[in-house]
Amino acid sequence: MKAAILVGPARFEIAEVDRPEPGPGEVRVRLEGTGVCASNVEPYEGQPWSSFPGAPGGLGHEGWGVVDALGEGVTAPAIGARVALLSERAFAEYDVAPAEALVELPEALAGRPFPGEPVACAMNIFRRSDIHAGQTVAIVGIGFLGAILTRLATDAGARVIAISRRPESLALAQAFGAAETIAMDDHWAIIEQVKQLTGERFCERVIEAVGKQWPLDLASALVGMGGKLVVAGYHQDGPRQVNMQDWNWKGIDVVNAHERDPAVHRQGLREAVAAVASGRIDLDRLLTHVYPLDRLGEAITATRDKPDGFVKALVTYA
Repeated sequence: MKAAILVGPARFEIAEVDRPEPGPGEVRVRLEGTGVCASNVEPYEGQPWSSFPGAPGGLGHEGWGVVDALGEGVTAPAIGARVALLSERAFAEYDVAPAEALVELPEALAGRPFPGEPVACAMNIFRRSDIHAGQTVAIVGIGFLGAILTRLATDAGARVIAISRRPESLALAQAFGAAETIAMDDHWAIIEQVKQLTGERFCERVIEAVGKQWPLDLASALVGMGGKLVVAGYHQDGPRQVNMQDWNWKGIDVVNAHERDPAVHRQGLREAVAAVASGRIDLDRLLTHVYPLDRLGEAITATRDKPDGFVKALVTYA
């Protein structure tokens, strides 16, 4: 099979390698494609602890495709079933995963790309956020994840204030149900706007979905007394500082919404499939850029730089 191998900072090579064989309890999937995650950017560029070369297909974890081989003891899903999977080496034409880490895709999703893992993350973050009707929810950072969370929070009856850098991101937030939008350009001006919009109460819930220091600082400042700060951004470029005095004074709860329990992750994937199949979440507007495997570096660069109209990149396999 063809697989991308990260051989150095910002340098992939496409190699012919042996297809992986499923072990006991595992399933092999012939991948149709995979999403590109913002968490791919820093490892791609190289971190102080990086080592090279990486594993064939490494960093890819948002795949979907067709089951083509079953390991010992596996009876379902059947060969030929179209599935989304939770795996770790999806920047390749085939990947393997435990059978329980796959969710079959219904007929409603036939022929449609489905990077299920990030939608599963959104479902799990939403559950951890404990959002209810009548609350005001600020979402800092509107990309793929922020847009889906805007839709879910709005459907729950919350009033969403979307905060993001790009005008097109704010327009996306409006399309997904945001009641108000604020350009993320001036820290103190944003705080004042949210203060006015909430009658000086600020927000019961604030979701930080960027993964950088300033958005985390801003999100912290927007949480009202006794509210919840939900960290959905993936912080992987070094330690963070927090305003503990402010957290103490306001008595807020802080939720790290990155799930590592496999059972919870699978639950999110099942919910993701149901939400997209039912039309509750519209992925068509979010899957904006498509690349072949030999342009994977471009896909990750676009994920970092966000060219006009960009929300999420896919890598697809012929």
